[in-house]
Amino acid sequence: LFQDLIRYGKTKRGCGQRPAWLRLLQVPKRWFTHFYVVSVLWNGFLLIWLFRAEFLGGSLPSWIQHVHRALGRDSQSEDTGNEHSSALLVLLLLWLHSCRRLAECLWTSVFSNGVIHIVQYCFGLGYYVAVGSTVLCQVPTNIRNGEVLSMQICWYHIVGITTYIWASLHQHRCLVILANLRKSKSGKVVSLGHSVPFGDWFERVSCPHYFAELLIYVSMAITLGFHNVTWWCVVMYVLFNQALAAVLCHEYYRKNFSSYPKHRTAFIPFVF
Repeated sequence: LFQDLIRYGKTKRGCGQRPAWLRLLQVPKRWFTHFYVVSVLWNGFLLIWLFRAEFLGGSLPSWIQHVHRALGRDSQSEDTGNEHSSALLVLLLLWLHSCRRLAECLWTSVFSNGVIHIVQYCFGLGYYVAVGSTVLCQVPTNIRNGEVLSMQICWYHIVGITTYIWASLHQHRCLVILANLRKSKSGKVVSLGHSVPFGDWFERVSCPHYFAELLIYVSMAITLGFHNVTWWCVVMYVLFNQALAAVLCHEYYRKNFSSYPKHRTAFIPFVF
C-alpha cells in the first residue's frame, strides 16, 4: 500500500505485481491535468479579489477574513516589508505557472497509460487549493479596510521573478523534450513507451523538470522577501516530494536502460 501511494506512472511498474484491490483505486495519470484546471480557476479567483483590494479599494470577502482569523492572522497586523505587494506577485506567479502547466498538459505532453492512486489524485486537487490560500493568508489583514494601496517593487521581487522565468523556461524545454520522444518529426504521436531523454538539463539530471519545479517555488520564496517561514515550509514539501519522485524515476531509468549515462544525478545537478 505504501509503495502504491508514493509511486505513479512508470515507477509504479517497478514495485511488482499489485493486488487487484489496489488496482481498483487507480486513475489515469493524464488526470494530472485536473490539478491545473482547479489551480487556474481557484487561484485566479483569489488573484482577482486580491487585485481589487490592492488597487480598487475593495475589501476581501468575509469568509477570507474568517480564514485569516482561524489561521492566527491578527486583524490589526500591519504591513511590514511590502507584504501585500509580495503576496500579489507570488499569487500571480502561481497562477501563471498553473496556466502554463495546463497548456502543456493539453497541447505538449504525451501521457502514457500510466496511473496514479486515487489518494494522490485527491491530494493533488486539495494541494492547489491550499497553496493559493496560503499565499493569501500572508497578506496583512488591514488591506481589507478599503484603502487603495500602491504597488512597491523591491530588489528581491526582481531577483525572484528573474529566477522564476529562468526555471520556467527550462522546465518547458524539458517537457517538450520528453514529449518529442513519443512523436515523429511531423509531430504525430508514434509511441507511448519510455526512452532516454537528452538535451538541456537532461545532460546532468534524470528529472530536470522536477528540479525546475523546486526552483520555481524557491523563486516565490525569494519574491516574498526570503523571510517568510510559512512559504519556506511549502518549499520544503516540494523539495521532498519532487526528490522522492526523481529518485524513483532515476532508479527506473538505470534499471531499464543499460546504457543510461552514469554521470547523471537524480534530482539536483552534481549533488543528489
